[in-house]
Amino acid sequence: VPLAEGAKSLSYIIHKGDTKDLPSDQSLDLVAAGHQVWLLAGQERHLLPVPAAATAETDVTTATAQWIDRATVAWTPSGQTDGHRYELQYASGGGLRVVDGAVVGTATGVIPLRAHANGLTERQRLARPHLWNYQAFAVEAADPAVIREALRGQVILVEQDAAGTVTGASGVQIPGVLDDLYAKATAARLGVTFSGRRPTIAVWAPTAQEVSLELAATPEAAPTLVGLTRDRETGVWRVTGDASWRGQYYRFRVTVYQPATARVETASVTDPYAVSLSANSTFSQIVDLSDPALAPAGWSKVRTSAIAQHQIQVHEVSVRDFSIADPSVPADQRGSYLAFTNPDSTGMAQLRALAAAGVTHVQLLPVFDIASIPELRADQREPACDLASLAPDSEEQQACIAKINDADGYNWGYDPLHYTAVEGSYATDPNGTARIVEFRRMVAALSAAGLGTVMDVVYNHTPAAGTSANSVLDQIVPGYYQRLLDDGTLATSTCCANTAPEHAMMGKLVVDSVVTLAKQYKLSGFRFDLMGHHPRANILAVRAALDRLTLARDGVDGTRIAIWGEGWNFGEVADHARFVQATQDALAGTGIGTFNDRLRDAVRGGGPFDSNPRVQGFASGLFTDPNGDEVNGTAAEQQARLRHQHDLIQVGLTGNLAGYRFTDATGRTVTGAQVDYNGVPAGYTGSPAEAVTYVDAHDNEILYDALAYKLPQSTSPADRARMQVLALATTAFSQGIGFVTAGSDRLRSKSMDGNSYNSGDWFNALLPCQQGNGFGRGLPQQADNGAKWPYAKPLLADPALVPDCATMAAASQRYAELVTIATNSPLFNLGSTAEVQRRLSFPLSGPSATPGVITMVLDDTAGPRIDRHFKSIIVVFNATPEAVTQTVPRFASSQVALHPVLGASSDPIVRTASFTAPTGTFTVPARTVAVFVQT
Repeated sequence: VPLAEGAKSLSYIIHKGDTKDLPSDQSLDLVAAGHQVWLLAGQERHLLPVPAAATAETDVTTATAQWIDRATVAWTPSGQTDGHRYELQYASGGGLRVVDGAVVGTATGVIPLRAHANGLTERQRLARPHLWNYQAFAVEAADPAVIREALRGQVILVEQDAAGTVTGASGVQIPGVLDDLYAKATAARLGVTFSGRRPTIAVWAPTAQEVSLELAATPEAAPTLVGLTRDRETGVWRVTGDASWRGQYYRFRVTVYQPATARVETASVTDPYAVSLSANSTFSQIVDLSDPALAPAGWSKVRTSAIAQHQIQVHEVSVRDFSIADPSVPADQRGSYLAFTNPDSTGMAQLRALAAAGVTHVQLLPVFDIASIPELRADQREPACDLASLAPDSEEQQACIAKINDADGYNWGYDPLHYTAVEGSYATDPNGTARIVEFRRMVAALSAAGLGTVMDVVYNHTPAAGTSANSVLDQIVPGYYQRLLDDGTLATSTCCANTAPEHAMMGKLVVDSVVTLAKQYKLSGFRFDLMGHHPRANILAVRAALDRLTLARDGVDGTRIAIWGEGWNFGEVADHARFVQATQDALAGTGIGTFNDRLRDAVRGGGPFDSNPRVQGFASGLFTDPNGDEVNGTAAEQQARLRHQHDLIQVGLTGNLAGYRFTDATGRTVTGAQVDYNGVPAGYTGSPAEAVTYVDAHDNEILYDALAYKLPQSTSPADRARMQVLALATTAFSQGIGFVTAGSDRLRSKSMDGNSYNSGDWFNALLPCQQGNGFGRGLPQQADNGAKWPYAKPLLADPALVPDCATMAAASQRYAELVTIATNSPLFNLGSTAEVQRRLSFPLSGPSATPGVITMVLDDTAGPRIDRHFKSIIVVFNATPEAVTQTVPRFASSQVALHPVLGASSDPIVRTASFTAPTGTFTVPARTVAVFVQT
């Protein structure tokens, strides 16, 4: 029924039923035979006749069948199967449907299937545990040429009864058979490679019907079409150009069957292996990264960090946050890579001071090509409000930012568009190779400051799939690079369109990308976002590929490039449902690091997703300085929970070792793995290098804000600073990797924003201290923080919670002193479980431990001497609001004194910490970490 002119909607009623909106394609399949059907358009009604037998269509856009190798399809029939026949039908032009028990459309061919009586083989089940109970169907006459042809169009599985009526049908997931059929592709060189000055461009597109190159001298010029040649064995399409192609821009024009639209589509797509791009990523660029013209002065002399992984101390930094509000940086370089090349800027002076104290690495929030940020600064919108004039607890700041936050220059960047090209919005010129040179200049400047560069990489998802403009992978090989659920729908547990690194060519992309970034940008480490969504085998393949890089051949020593990531266990892959994941529990013994949430939660209190953020912990006053909120329970309950937090922190200080033995709060001798953390083992690592000890990061509330929620509101800024330093001390003094996010050493706040990924510069920028620490810049974004507004509002309105410059500077100096102590003794950087067990102890742990106080001893007499200066180091963490004494009899009559760094500390309070030799008693002031040495 044609719509009346100007009509905007069409609805229908089936036999007095509810009114329903008509699908957007204005078609309607009717199932209810004999019903009256009315179509309504505005005031018009049209009565439609319905045939006595209604049309019934089986949905083949869902894909419950999986073609797992060239010989096997896995599927679960929905009903009785005796006497039924099975086959794969394929159509190069698409259009196959199943209507009224028959296949409709023109099939190009048919591949018979034979049901296996015993289901999948044991090997197939082990490779794909989530298909354990699926029925297996053998592909009869599995001619590779026929299969290749079938895979270049629509494929459906059809079940028919003895009479030939279709009794079941499904679309088909094809990644498994592609991996089997095109296994040789894993050795192919993809993207742009050079032989002399001649470039070859290659893309893996085994299901494509045609691939051409759109070649243009500039992104604005009309492109010339150049054909590519398909290799039958690998599914790779290639073309070799001449020297004139160098610097030109290109896209692939791909014609392929697209399940997202159920038809053959032709799309212009950038290169998944692109290393250089035009502004806003509209084109890839033909570039040789080894071209001397792209190397800044002194680049050949830049080296990756030589620090062993278990010795690393990390400072996490966002390129934009670092300098966007720094008046000492030229205006056109603020928020850019080049801001790091200004040695006299405030930000670089602070980084150099941290490096001098012992910080070894800067971890950058994502700097690969990002989908969500307009790369041309002229296109980036600014908030229209006078944000600074608004009240500190106002809703107006976040509301104003929300109006433009998808069009400004800010985003954390966890939405990768091209994994191996660097982001253009952080370059002064996002077109072409300028971003490459500027990124290298940043790495060189950090190296000159004594800091290795770590890249935060996000291979676990893409910003979109299907035919979206921000879909690259899924437009080239639809249904392959993205992880699909059992019904063929897209998995989105990571927030976005999940990728599938368990598929060979996605796994290859991860390895190839990391190796390219490591070699071409001389990176010292990689932090993997949501690493638990990767197979362990994929991350170990990355490790092996890096280990093969040599200084002589590749310009980097890959064995010194560190790897750590988020080993969280959730989503469709949880509990190793599809493969052995790269999760905390599975990586013990691999040398790969994971973030230790056990110590984090014990130090801060509660968890990052608590509905009530006032749950206290060791460093936020649990039991010893209660905030009065009933969420913390009775005094007895608080004390019991605090004692358990002691155990979690002590395990964390060892590097979260699963096998470390100590006396727990109940008096039992236990291992780290026997300490409970929300139902799972607290200790899980096999060596200290596998633990990343942290108390805050870019996500969730930054430490100052977490403590603002949890400490009694009357706590002074000076005491808040002391508790902040005490919390950070657990990262500095733990075995393994210590991790701190930028600004936490100087009390940075995000105005209580627990998810500031898109909250703009107002909530995220690192501010000059004269502008405050960021606290009280308005209520944070309502979408992610609104439930906490009732807790945040009275705090943000309290001016007493904003520290002054002196307090911020004092906190930073105290943190630097602790890092200096930690990085100047090998006792804080032990490399194995055996060494930690032998040299590290908690002599006062157990039922008689003082609540809120942990005493740790590092003993250099328990084996060959490794510390040239001290026989033992004693660390006392006093999280209570009172001075405490800790008596350790073994040090009675010993020569023990406050560590020389603290003896000359900028903090007059820590200088009052003392030792009484006759009894072996240490006296430590309130809210203080004191370090003593035995000589």
